[in-house]
Amino acid sequence: MSYKRFDLEDIVVSSDAITAPAWSNNVTQLTEFYTSSTQVAAASANYYYNIYQTGSGESNAAVQFSIAHGNRSGSAAPAYDSSVSSSYSSTVYGQFRTLVFGDEDTDFTFATGSSTSTPDDVLFISVERARYKERIFPGSLFLTLKSGSNNLHLTDNSLTASTDTFVDGGRVYSIYSASAAGAVASTDIEYGKLFPDVGVIALNGQFLSGSTHLGTKWVHVTGSGLHNYTGATRNNLQFFKSIEAGQNFKLRSQETVSSNYVFIRARNSEFNYSNNPSNITGSGELRHSVMIDTPQSYITAVGLYNDNNDLLAVAKLSTPLLKDFTKEALIRVKLDY
Repeated sequence: MSYKRFDLEDIVVSSDAITAPAWSNNVTQLTEFYTSSTQVAAASANYYYNIYQTGSGESNAAVQFSIAHGNRSGSAAPAYDSSVSSSYSSTVYGQFRTLVFGDEDTDFTFATGSSTSTPDDVLFISVERARYKERIFPGSLFLTLKSGSNNLHLTDNSLTASTDTFVDGGRVYSIYSASAAGAVASTDIEYGKLFPDVGVIALNGQFLSGSTHLGTKWVHVTGSGLHNYTGATRNNLQFFKSIEAGQNFKLRSQETVSSNYVFIRARNSEFNYSNNPSNITGSGELRHSVMIDTPQSYITAVGLYNDNNDLLAVAKLSTPLLKDFTKEALIRVKLDY
């Protein structure tokens, strides 16, 4: 076996940002949405709903994203028990607040015209990590919410924002009404925020529940005190129905793929003799004398070793490469990680 030590210029490191469809089976757009009856019936449904691209019992079913309703004061959901004031909705709000802002004091705020509001109700979409990989690709979001005959198309403003804004969870973009993915139709109302680096979409739940937007108050039942949080009035269920009726959720993922390019240079005087043991006699001579002065070999694979002679990687050529004293070869090996 022939060995050759690499020089510094033989190894090059490169990084590329790769975008791909976010949903399972390389699908960019989801038009059908399913929940799991087992998960919905469990206690976890008080906090979130897992959404699948097909029936949860199918062999190819996979969680695409989760939805949740949070309330800053803990309203719109029952308290855990009579001794505490917190509830499912306040826990959800607090978890996302900590994830995005990194503290317990910053609330979700949204702009309407020249004013800013801090709603009690916020709706959350948390994209499954396997779906968005390293981050959501900004400008790829296109979500349709529907209630009755009213439709609302949403996208983020990453393609038109003059500067990027950052919070503890990374970049943050505003979500506005849209005509297509990345194409903002109007900036009069900020319907939500996109946090692409943690895969979270936060929507102004109180604002969306207004009769001038989605037609019904499907997010938060107005009134004083705690509200029914079971059955058909559950806020997570109402949120799911609006997404399901919209039949349109487009998203792309993005990740940075680092590659090592290793250049193997076989000069004219190197790697010309076969390593096949059958080519050598018992006394260590070439079996065929014609191969002494005019050898030929075929390079079929390249092994990469460390200083301890441990095999780290093998690169196989698509076709054998003829090598003799009249030829030189340059083989490029790409290692992705």
